[in-house]
Amino acid sequence: MRWWSVANFVSNAGTWMQLTVQNLLVLQITGSAAATGLSMSVQAAPALFMSLLGGAAVDRWPRKLTAGVSQALLGAVAFTTAVLVALDRLDMTTLLVLAAVTGAIATVDGPACALLGNDLVPEEDVPSAIGVGALVHNAGRLAGAALAGVTVGLLGTSAAYAVNGLSFLFVTSVIPFLRPAYGAAGRAGKEHPAAPEPRDKRDDMTVREGLAFFARRPRLVALACVTGISAVFGRNYGLTLAVLVTGPLAGGAGAFGTVSTVLAVGGILGAVLGARLRRPSVRLVGTLAAAGGLLQVAAGLSPSLAVLLVLVLPMAVVESVSDTAGTAVLQTDPPAHLRGRVLGVWSSIGTVWGLGGPPALGLLMETAGARGALVTGGLLIAGTIGAGLVLRTRRTPEPVALPSKPGDVVGQEALRAAA
Repeated sequence: MRWWSVANFVSNAGTWMQLTVQNLLVLQITGSAAATGLSMSVQAAPALFMSLLGGAAVDRWPRKLTAGVSQALLGAVAFTTAVLVALDRLDMTTLLVLAAVTGAIATVDGPACALLGNDLVPEEDVPSAIGVGALVHNAGRLAGAALAGVTVGLLGTSAAYAVNGLSFLFVTSVIPFLRPAYGAAGRAGKEHPAAPEPRDKRDDMTVREGLAFFARRPRLVALACVTGISAVFGRNYGLTLAVLVTGPLAGGAGAFGTVSTVLAVGGILGAVLGARLRRPSVRLVGTLAAAGGLLQVAAGLSPSLAVLLVLVLPMAVVESVSDTAGTAVLQTDPPAHLRGRVLGVWSSIGTVWGLGGPPALGLLMETAGARGALVTGGLLIAGTIGAGLVLRTRRTPEPVALPSKPGDVVGQEALRAAA
């Protein structure tokens, strides 16, 4: 698990370095901010249509092999881009094609690497492993964004892509040496012949089975609803807080940079706290999301930048812990042979939120302003989740124990049935 965490840190740093440089490269080629958004959408679009197939592939194929091949392919795409940039042969069409290929490979790589990491620890330690993964992700994001400017300044744009390619090869070289832990969740899956699946499960590894499981599982549907409303009306702090800081609070780019740094620090602290979770639940995710909504309301009413900075830290901590708890529920609730497909369903749903959230929030900001969007969004999040928790509590019947006398066999049987 330590080797896997180091490999993931290197890979995340390389990925965020490339993403930062790619946006600058698109601006350099086209001079258009809209084209930059288009390149990001093209890379995300395959997850909307192919994640279900990617999840089914992860359930069918051995995880180590799947993760190793997908990481090697991502490295090949990064090296190809580096060569084209170095030769000055990269145009916008080619860049969009490479972005789409990267997104398609990621539909398999994402669930494969997530579930492979869970296999490295016993079942009861999966929430902690997910928390460590979140910590590594946030640290890699900070390191990658910081290294992007240095790498481009010293070695050029193509070097950033080449470094990302090397980071993927590093992960690929580590994977063959990883050993599943005793009692790991994956030992119940296809990779472990000691616990074979029923014949029909092996032959019918269909997307429909994953969709049906997700739709029939109330806690997963509830988790999707909680995460969805939070993603649409909150969390897009790069948009809402940027407008708040530079508008009503009369700050500049430096002030927003300070806010972004505090958000990153809060994300790391939240990941550390999330790693200590032992039994995360949908109720916990909802409670934290509602608390985050209320903090967002307070942030929208901030009279000064200093007050906003005080509120931003707990906002980021709550969001990070909530994300860790939700991911733990998502990756441990389904049976082992369905987890790839359930993650595929989740990725498709998340892509809808990711593509639809910013435009919806932007429209809300156009109507109500930055403060109004933060306050309205926070109230919608807290109010909807609170109403859901109240309805859930009212619909859950309390068990009733029937009285019985000593020797009353009927009463004893009724008590056992009620239990």
